[in-house]
Amino acid sequence: MDATFPRDFLWGAATAAHQVEGNNTASDLWAFENAPDSFLPERSGDACDSYHRWREDLDIVRDLGLNSYRFSVEWARVEPAPGHISRAHLAHYRRMVEGCLDRGLTPVVTLHHFTTPMWFRAAGGWTGPDAVTRFRAYVRSVLPVLDGVEWVCTVNEPNMVAMMSAMIKRGERRENAAGAMPPPDQDVADALIAAHHAAREELGALPRVRSGWTVANQNFQAVDGADDLAAEWAHSREDQFLDAAKDDDFIGVQAYTRVLIGRDGPVEPDARRTLTGWEFHPAALEGAVRHTAARVGPAVPLLVTENGIATADDGERVEYTREALTGLARALADGVDVRGYLHWSLLDNYEWGSWTPTFGLVSVDRETFARTVKPSARWYGEVARTNTL
Repeated sequence: MDATFPRDFLWGAATAAHQVEGNNTASDLWAFENAPDSFLPERSGDACDSYHRWREDLDIVRDLGLNSYRFSVEWARVEPAPGHISRAHLAHYRRMVEGCLDRGLTPVVTLHHFTTPMWFRAAGGWTGPDAVTRFRAYVRSVLPVLDGVEWVCTVNEPNMVAMMSAMIKRGERRENAAGAMPPPDQDVADALIAAHHAAREELGALPRVRSGWTVANQNFQAVDGADDLAAEWAHSREDQFLDAAKDDDFIGVQAYTRVLIGRDGPVEPDARRTLTGWEFHPAALEGAVRHTAARVGPAVPLLVTENGIATADDGERVEYTREALTGLARALADGVDVRGYLHWSLLDNYEWGSWTPTFGLVSVDRETFARTVKPSARWYGEVARTNTL
């Protein structure tokens, strides 16, 4: 189908600090990566050196014809020790915001994208006695960075954080299907919801800011009559986090694939696979957008903050993205209030333990850090420039 998107639609690309910046040495994940008995096969190391090369990255976003860039502020850099705020790192992130604005890019800033300071984890992490208070204080310290920023994500994929916490506590390894994980640690989930609301209170001091959080949408679909079990999986792993956003300024939708639920739990279909092992399922985005809109209600706008594919075949990336955007256009035509689409990711980056899954619109040489824009990026840029698919 041919589709025209709204005139003020945000077209962008996304990154996360730990995955692209490099040498995030004060974070908990850095400690996990570099532990002698680490469960992670590869280290982030210098990553994409985006801490130093962010200007080049923003130039690429602008030159492609996109109008938005999502990036995260790294808590472990801003507060490397409890109560000690780094003015230098705050100034760095402020320069990134100004760099977006100077290039005509709308910054979408995430305050927590999976990683936390090592000291925070040592104090009990999200279930520690002062976790919410400490996160609130961190958010307050970042407020000067956010002048002129309209879109702020408090926490990235809190449902995934809570599910990973449960998995680590149980000593399990992550399963192949995107959502085929244990139920979330409910204490962690409750703490994240409280931290999100505390962060929104702090962000209320900035009248221009719209705040919300992003949820990993798993597109649970019942097979073999397992509707009740699929609904149970959806509620515990996704819907309770959507419900917590019903009073937010927006909600971020993040979708990649689907999870089939049979009578005995997740079912792995005989299907085409991506480099992460997930089913190739571009329709996941439309399903996630419609499910989220139905759950949070019409008063909460949606922003697609992540969608993409791990593939070494750039033509497959175009195929996947075209089909995903076609579904998104159908949802928009039916009245779903979606304000923008941010592709994951701008760069081939560190995917939480491995460099193998390449999601990027731009490849990065691991030795020289040279950026090479892929044909898929130029195709996507043309969609953004013309606002049509």
